[in-house]
Amino acid sequence: MIDLQNIQFKCTEPVDPSMEARLPEDLRTVLHKINGFTAFRGGLHVRGACVAPSWHSLETIWDGKFSLRRTYELLGEKDIPFAEDCMGDQFILRDGMVYRLTLETAFLDPLGLSLDGFFASANEDPVEFLQMHPLLRLEKEGKKLEPGQLIHAFPPYCTKESAQGVSLKAVEANAQIDFELDFFRQIRDIEDGGQIRIRVID
Repeated sequence: MIDLQNIQFKCTEPVDPSMEARLPEDLRTVLHKINGFTAFRGGLHVRGACVAPSWHSLETIWDGKFSLRRTYELLGEKDIPFAEDCMGDQFILRDGMVYRLTLETAFLDPLGLSLDGFFASANEDPVEFLQMHPLLRLEKEGKKLEPGQLIHAFPPYCTKESAQGVSLKAVEANAQIDFELDFFRQIRDIEDGGQIRIRVID
């Protein structure tokens, strides 16, 4: 588990029995200690086996409104999106091993770590392992992430224009996930180097 001094939010809801039955033993053990939490000032969010709040609910992103496998064909029903980083990129538990899913591009990166190894790596070097650099910049600008928030970057990091700089802001977590899923659905068939036009609507 994460060092408790690095945890900001702890879920007080009990583990949902119907969801618990679907979880592997290692994740069940974690969630029975703390039913999900945010740590490293928002650099890591581990979801809870609960229905509410929706931004924290594993059900919401596994089977519910923001179900990842409805958008990302490379995910199956047994792939568990148990956590996310400060931008909303997902950590997936598959057959006892952790993968990182970049939502903008659907790149699934095998980390070669078990759940225990994942938490150990996060404790050892959270900034690099969790790719917290956008959060550090946000904090340098005098802002912070509250529980239930993620960082939105514009233009998206997968665009060539992002190399010239991006603006960052804290937004509601569900809004960020919704944006990322919709963005990927619109660009999924565009080849590398292709052009897109982004319309900003107030």
